[in-house]
Amino acid sequence: GVHAFLSPEEWNQGELFKDMHDFIHEGVGLPKEEITIHEDSWSGGGSFGCSLEFFSRGVELFNQVYMMFEQTPEGPRELKLKVLDMGLGQERVAWFSQGTPNMYEAIFPSVLAKLREKTNIRLDLDLYNRFSQFSAYLNIDEVEDMDKAWEKVAEELKMDVSKLRETILPMTGLYSIADHARSLLFAINDGKLPSNVGGGYNLRVIFRRAISFIDKFKWNISIADVCKWHAEELFELFPEVSEHLDEIREILRVEKKKYKTTKKKAVKILDRILKKGEISTEVLIELYDSNGISPDMVKEAAKNYGKMIKIPDDFYALVVEKHEQTEQISATKNDIELDLEGLPKTKSLYYDDYSLLSNKAKVLKIEDNMVVVDQSVAYPTSGGQLHDVGNINGQKYNEVVKFGNQVVHILEEKPSFKEGDNVTIEVDKDWRIQLSQHHTATHIVNAAAREVLGSHINQAGAKKTLKNSHLDITHYEQISREKLSAIERRSNEIVDEAINLNLNFFPRSKAEREYGMAIYQGGAVPGKNVRIVEIPGVDVEACGGTHLNNTSETGYIHITKSQKIKDGVVRLTFTAGEATFKLKKKYQGIISELELFLRVNSDLLIDRVKELQYKRNKLIHKVNYVENDDLELNSDKIFKGDILTELSRILHVNREKIPSKIKRLYSEWEQSKKDLSLRQYYLGYNNVVKLNEKARIFRGDNKYRIVIEDIDLPKKDLQKVSAKAFKSSEDLIAVYVSKRKKGIEVAAMLGPEPLKDSDFSAYKMVMDCVYDFDENGRGGGNESYSTGLIMDKSINKFQVTNYLKKKYYEE
Repeated sequence: GVHAFLSPEEWNQGELFKDMHDFIHEGVGLPKEEITIHEDSWSGGGSFGCSLEFFSRGVELFNQVYMMFEQTPEGPRELKLKVLDMGLGQERVAWFSQGTPNMYEAIFPSVLAKLREKTNIRLDLDLYNRFSQFSAYLNIDEVEDMDKAWEKVAEELKMDVSKLRETILPMTGLYSIADHARSLLFAINDGKLPSNVGGGYNLRVIFRRAISFIDKFKWNISIADVCKWHAEELFELFPEVSEHLDEIREILRVEKKKYKTTKKKAVKILDRILKKGEISTEVLIELYDSNGISPDMVKEAAKNYGKMIKIPDDFYALVVEKHEQTEQISATKNDIELDLEGLPKTKSLYYDDYSLLSNKAKVLKIEDNMVVVDQSVAYPTSGGQLHDVGNINGQKYNEVVKFGNQVVHILEEKPSFKEGDNVTIEVDKDWRIQLSQHHTATHIVNAAAREVLGSHINQAGAKKTLKNSHLDITHYEQISREKLSAIERRSNEIVDEAINLNLNFFPRSKAEREYGMAIYQGGAVPGKNVRIVEIPGVDVEACGGTHLNNTSETGYIHITKSQKIKDGVVRLTFTAGEATFKLKKKYQGIISELELFLRVNSDLLIDRVKELQYKRNKLIHKVNYVENDDLELNSDKIFKGDILTELSRILHVNREKIPSKIKRLYSEWEQSKKDLSLRQYYLGYNNVVKLNEKARIFRGDNKYRIVIEDIDLPKKDLQKVSAKAFKSSEDLIAVYVSKRKKGIEVAAMLGPEPLKDSDFSAYKMVMDCVYDFDENGRGGGNESYSTGLIMDKSINKFQVTNYLKKKYYEE
């Protein structure tokens, strides 16, 4: 009597009615005189029928809708399949039968008792019973002004509205926490994670809503503890939700950490927004949706600005309504246009055995270079797996796609054969094997990740190509190197166990009954029958791809990368079989290149690169003295482990870019040594003496001397050189010309004596020079020190130096 889908011959409305009547009378124990049945009609989607609504004491407990007819232009017509659509509020029946003040008290008795003990909240039963009679006034779907609605309820109860809210709202907060915790318990146990996308967004909303109640009322409550209490209370009905409580606690711990991080970020964001003006409901929603900032955070921050924030009572409902849920879409290429009407379905032979690489077939359709046959071993792009390549009668096809029920082979050129001809289809063996290795490896890695990381791991997407494969899994944080190594290690253990795969088709209902809904790792699979790929004791999935016969055929699996691609989803990139061999060979080439470049054995590479980084940084930031040891690389600490993985971590680049990064560091280290030598020379005593010796009489004023030098030193070093020179020659003016990234820099500094002379200005000297060469040049400074930049790329520093010498040196 709950749901039924029956033919007119099987339809027995009286029996369906009796089932529900017996449930309420005999099962629940409600006397017949307490039952009122109201007959009505119901329609939807073009179908309609009568509706029987079961009431008792004014409360509708459930209803039965008998969908027996469809509306047509000619009038009602009896449905070929009649349907009983049942509306049953099981929690409502439990509440009604127990006579508790509300539904929560009936279904969460133990949990609520513990929550009240933790919070010292007492259920004022007398007030609650009186309040519940008027609580319908507070229905957010029907009330425009909630404040006025509360005032109306308070008036009915002859209470101050503030006192009423202070009493009722903490109680409703506890109910919300209990309800949200139960939802989180079941959803996370089923493999769903709080996130910013899809259904995970709703979980994040209710988690943060529960946390907002805890923060608002300053309660010492852990959501994970509440989940545990629910699991204990529901153990007899749902023992499975107690199996992963530690995992659920860890997921909620990470989620709370994210929430706290959001609160810290919120300070700056709210400071900026609150300074601008008032915050509307739309802004509140946007702040939550985009930044995770709850309305309570906004309200608290607004107090510092003397502003009152109005939070809608249905705020979280508005957030969920606004949020666009994204769906994973598995796309199969079908952007071709073909008229295949009347053609039979192409029989796909690759299901039987991945090693079947050729078959005889009859050509059914040819259009341009596209060929359809009656049966084929060629795999079309589908389920994230790349298509096969091969030939038909020796003519190459480089793409295979699914178009409706037909498999279309796209040849490089128009075929020489005709429709109706018998042909031979062949698949490239190495191509097929590699893709099959990557596909089976995807199932193995998925299973290994679930073993290592927890039962919440599910596939969120996958792609298998010749080069590598990637698997997107649901996980709440980035995966550590240790966990990644554990996943790779377990994956290869499964390979070494040499497990035979079972590849069979089942009716969908049988597959779901036997293996559960977890078979749909890659999303929904169409059709009445599903192909089950089972690695006994390891993994079971509904999958239509090409697979190996035994896990040992996969070859070595190597996980190359892990990256968080969106909230709640981590991508694992890996290779298997021949692709791993090629990659390892490539990696060995990189290591050999580094050994040759740094002139050390591979086991010394890690420490040598660390030494290079340290000494390069040290030299770049040193101006004067460094130790002789900093000018050589001589570390000899041996490293045992994955060299390229460690280098990738140290250098923050992928493996392919390691050599270029190390060569750049080495070049910068060598240049720093040269720069250091140059600095030491120019800052040394002998150079200061030479500067004074090079000084010439300033043209037009023999009281002062000027030295003009072409030196590529940092500005601070130039100032130090001048300061030393000015100590022994107070009449000196120093001008430097240096090559910089953006152009030629001119710097001028006045010694103590010319600085006293109002006719002299370092700024004027510099800018006169700059503008003579580049009218778009720029500069700055003052009377004593100034720099300017000539940005015209056609000008070199020798031109500028010669110009200055001719202008200021006395002949």
